[in-house]
Amino acid sequence: MNRRISEEPRFKHHTLLWEALGLFAAIFAVTSYSLVLTSATSSVVSIWIANGVVVGSLLRVSGKKWPVYLAVSLIAYLAGKGLQRAPLLPSLALGLINGLETLIVAFAVRRAFPRIADDTTFLRLGRVALSSTLVASAVSALLAAGVIAATHKGSYWPTVDWWFRAHVLGMVIVATATLVVLTQRSRMLGNPGHRIAFFRDMTLVAVTTIGVFVQSRYPLLFLVFAPLLFAVFRHHFPGLVVGVLMVALITNVATAMGTGPFDLMVNASPNAHALLAQVYLGVICLITVPVALTLADRRRLEQQIRDSEIRYRLLADYASDLVMRICRNGERRYVSPSIKDLLGWEVADFMKPHPELIHPDDRERVATAVAELWASGKSSLTQYRLQHRDGHYVWIEALVRIAPSPDNPAESELIYTGRDVTESVLAEQALADSEKRLRTITDNIPAVIAHVDSAERYTFINAYVQKVSGQKPQDIIGRTVREVRGAALYERFYAHIACALAGGEATFSYEMEGSDGQNHYLQTTYLPAMSAAGERTGFYALTTDITDIKRAEQELAYLAHYDALTGLANRRYFVDCLHLALERARAARFPLMLLIIDVDHFKSINDSYGHGTGDAVLREIAHRLKSVTRKSDVVARLGGDEFVILCNDVDATYAAEALAKKITDAMSEPVLLDSARLDVTLSIGAALCRDVGSEDELMQRADVALYRAKEAGRACYELAVSGL
Repeated sequence: MNRRISEEPRFKHHTLLWEALGLFAAIFAVTSYSLVLTSATSSVVSIWIANGVVVGSLLRVSGKKWPVYLAVSLIAYLAGKGLQRAPLLPSLALGLINGLETLIVAFAVRRAFPRIADDTTFLRLGRVALSSTLVASAVSALLAAGVIAATHKGSYWPTVDWWFRAHVLGMVIVATATLVVLTQRSRMLGNPGHRIAFFRDMTLVAVTTIGVFVQSRYPLLFLVFAPLLFAVFRHHFPGLVVGVLMVALITNVATAMGTGPFDLMVNASPNAHALLAQVYLGVICLITVPVALTLADRRRLEQQIRDSEIRYRLLADYASDLVMRICRNGERRYVSPSIKDLLGWEVADFMKPHPELIHPDDRERVATAVAELWASGKSSLTQYRLQHRDGHYVWIEALVRIAPSPDNPAESELIYTGRDVTESVLAEQALADSEKRLRTITDNIPAVIAHVDSAERYTFINAYVQKVSGQKPQDIIGRTVREVRGAALYERFYAHIACALAGGEATFSYEMEGSDGQNHYLQTTYLPAMSAAGERTGFYALTTDITDIKRAEQELAYLAHYDALTGLANRRYFVDCLHLALERARAARFPLMLLIIDVDHFKSINDSYGHGTGDAVLREIAHRLKSVTRKSDVVARLGGDEFVILCNDVDATYAAEALAKKITDAMSEPVLLDSARLDVTLSIGAALCRDVGSEDELMQRADVALYRAKEAGRACYELAVSGL
């Protein structure tokens, strides 16, 4: 590997060396030829070849090699001038002027055409090359005429004239020839298989030109044009270059030797003959070069058209999509072979319209889409079903647009591109069905299911929300949680929302007014929502109405503490209240009052009127007890017909007696029932104690007082006082 790398620059240097030697030999040869010919014939140069060779060589290499090529050309020119023993300094000045001329032309062409290949626009290349040649030759003629006038005492403007003509002609002919030779290489002798014809046609051009210039009796210069143009038409650039070079060579030599049709001019000087030769060669170039350039551009355009057609055919014939060109009457002008794979039809069978192949449910929609397309001119994308040859239907997605007909530009046709989207349509339908089922399920689940994005906006919510809050789902989607739930509730939700957006889970309960105007208890769970890439996209909210559960809990709690028959506190709740009241009384050293109440002769009521009446009597007693006691007093039913009242802020005997009397008096009115009018009385045992030892002790003292009240004849109260 290292050896290969080290040898590569050496190989490049060797290549550049051989190129430089070849260029030196070519410039030296053509310079010597031109100078020797003009010296031998005592005439001016009719065509300057050297600069054309240099420009053609420069345009085939990179700009990095230009300094080497220009230096070698200058040295070769000086060597050719040295053969004629020309002075060094004037020769050096003229060599530099020639280099400037070649550099102007090469730079202008290279800037306009960094790359010259078969796809180059040759007519434009010819215009750039000719205009730059005229400018460069004019500049070099003005400078060279000054040098020649100063060193050889020659006339300035005549020198400008012959220099300009010789250099323009040489640049047009030789630069083109050099560039074509270096580009075409072996094809300069004709394409393989056509070389015999190439040599035959070039021989015809040479023989015709020689025949014209070996005689001096007839002006037959026009005879050269026919075989030369034939060679250009048939062989293009090689025919142009070889043909024009042969004509120029024969014309130049014959003119220098004083033979040919130009001798018909009587008493004409060699310079006049050279001028006529230049004009003649210029006319030949003006006729043949544009023809060759035009033929090259035509060939380039034809190749582009062929390439474009090949690409179009390749895409249309081998694409999986169906491509058609359809006339306004429905006839097909082109159907791609993919119709066979797509619908099972042969191309020939599908060239005629087949509207019956469109699914009956889609025909009207397709006809409407086609009519709108012709009316508006805008492209149309339509999905519909086409019948396969074996009978089943295929979903087609068709993109159709209007385009000018290539067969008749005055007409328009439809360019149709269709693809099989059956799998995607069926998948979309399955997804839609799945979403419909999911929506049906979610809308009927007795819970609010929602998705909230990272901006706290609802993106989904099921229909159950309307039963809970009275809001429609479509009125919620796109709004924020704060906008939907209100500022007060949002403040309660905020911490839980932040937790869910951070990737955590949160469950909480709250109370709100429902659409029925009643308070509802709700429980909500927030779960983080994640995308397929693992990114957080918000959170899911599952809200259930737990009002029934809460009310059941409240009812259970009520039943655990209250008597179902009378609505008064039950024994358990009373015991708890007594325990707490006793602890507070001990701490504050204030008295407690406990009343134990029995219904007089309650058993006889049950026995005489039944238990239903007895229950009604108990409910009425409970009602009258609640009506004569304070809200701070605890009124309870211990069981059967036994009631208790606990008072924790009675601190005087008279107050205790007043309360006991109120309770007794409350039963002075008969109990009115549907079937009876009963006189019901109560026996009351009351205990008002300070610093009592325990609940049992307080209960025992009240119970003893109750016993005394019953012994006293019932329908009365007895009060036991202690510690006051």
